[in-house]
Amino acid sequence: MSKERARRRADREREAAIRTAAKAAEQERRERRAARTRALRAATTDRVPRVGVGRDTGSLAKRRRRQTSIVVALLLCIVVLVFVVREDWAARLGVVVVAILAFPVLRLMLFGRR
Repeated sequence: MSKERARRRADREREAAIRTAAKAAEQERRERRAARTRALRAATTDRVPRVGVGRDTGSLAKRRRRQTSIVVALLLCIVVLVFVVREDWAARLGVVVVAILAFPVLRLMLFGRR
């Protein structure tokens, strides 16, 4: 009976050792992978300066926003005028489509590229 108990204990210890070795190997793989990731990040993205996300705040951006607002307001006035004057939906839809397509052209013609 004691030989059987000793054999079972040896089996349990061997399985525990195998599980411990597997956990250690997995931990080592995780550490190597983390080290590779840190090295790659240090070589690439950490060099790039982080830029804030959001609206541009410079004077050129202000001017561009003002110009865009003027053109949008002008086109919106024209679309509203056509909606008030014309009653057929084909003309109304046509004016909306033409206004959308004409926006970049009008912005370039009115304010040009400086």
